[in-house]
Amino acid sequence: MTKPDTAELDPVMHAMGFELDTVSPSLLAGRLPVTTRCCQPFRVLHGGVSAMVSEGLASMGAHMASGFRRVAGVHLSINHFRSAAVGDLVHARAVPVHIGRSTQVWEVKLWKVDPESPEKKTQIAESRVTLLCNLPVPENLHNAGDKLKKYVPDAGPAAPAPPTSKL
Repeated sequence: MTKPDTAELDPVMHAMGFELDTVSPSLLAGRLPVTTRCCQPFRVLHGGVSAMVSEGLASMGAHMASGFRRVAGVHLSINHFRSAAVGDLVHARAVPVHIGRSTQVWEVKLWKVDPESPEKKTQIAESRVTLLCNLPVPENLHNAGDKLKKYVPDAGPAAPAPPTSKL
């Protein structure tokens, strides 16, 4: 499988230095080298960057899991347990908790990697992201999911979105 192009899939996460490693409808994973670009004044990873990574991974996963229909995040809850300092490497992993017809819930965990022993990780944050899914896709954005489709085997053109209620 081709290594995901983070710049193409999520330019904002890419601007912070995040790199995707795994992209599928059931798992998204990647890493973020902690630099001054993504830190708060105390030189630790900014909590907003952790939230952005959580929302970004969950949104990509939900978009794929819904058959490339439009999704919209409606709730993000994140707990920060420990900090990650400039020079640390953070791994992130997103998996679905619930994939329904109108909503999805994704769990995203972030770990700081031990530089001496890369298999040893310390969890630094955990979030839950709730998304509305199967929303109608505007005509002018019909190709919005095309960049993600090349990472999903047998992902043909997205089927037309079913009618949805006006929530």
